[in-house]
Amino acid sequence: PEHPHRGFETVTYLLAGKLEHRDSQGNVGRLGAGDVQWMTAGAGVLHSELPEPEFKRQGGVLHGVQVWVNLPARDKMMLPRYQDVAAARIPVVSSADGRAQVRVIAGEAMGRTAVIDTRTPIQYLHYTLQPGATVEQAVPAAFNALVYLLSGTVQLGSAATPVSSGELARLHSGEVLRLHVPDHAAAPADLLLLGGVPLHEPVARYGPFVMNTAAEIEQALQDYRAGRIGGALP
Repeated sequence: PEHPHRGFETVTYLLAGKLEHRDSQGNVGRLGAGDVQWMTAGAGVLHSELPEPEFKRQGGVLHGVQVWVNLPARDKMMLPRYQDVAAARIPVVSSADGRAQVRVIAGEAMGRTAVIDTRTPIQYLHYTLQPGATVEQAVPAAFNALVYLLSGTVQLGSAATPVSSGELARLHSGEVLRLHVPDHAAAPADLLLLGGVPLHEPVARYGPFVMNTAAEIEQALQDYRAGRIGGALP
């Protein structure tokens, strides 16, 4: 239900089900399976994210991932913006042998570049690897990066370190990452590869606000209580 944000971005990637987004400026968006909403809260929005009414009535599986992306100090009070990107617009690339597929949400993979614009360099890749698949993915030297397994098991790097469903692996930067699923694997591996340039700025956070100082957090709270963030939902 209704809540505020300031100072960062929310990246909502829906894998199954339907969500409805509303905000205090009258914007309405609906997300289905494979859709992405990259919301830059900036100076502040007041919004809600709930199951879409018809989906809620009918029932079903609602499965998605939301990542928070910190904004650099220069952008924390920028005007809010939305990038609602339908699944059909997300570049999808397959390997020559058909065993590996990647959805390029941010950054680049297999020669394709994402359609989403980011405030700082970011990698957000959704790989689906069938048994026997091997992929090499560049991770820029300046990035902090991780792999999160949605399902299955993948072997990472030259050491073939296994990472399984629900586990997260932090990566070494500045190398080509090898992703491999053995031929004998019982199921495909479904994973997210996330990376970005560290800002090297102080972080002050409280609930739905991510700023640089405690004073900025206090100001955000005062602005919210005074109705200066967003306003009442329509």
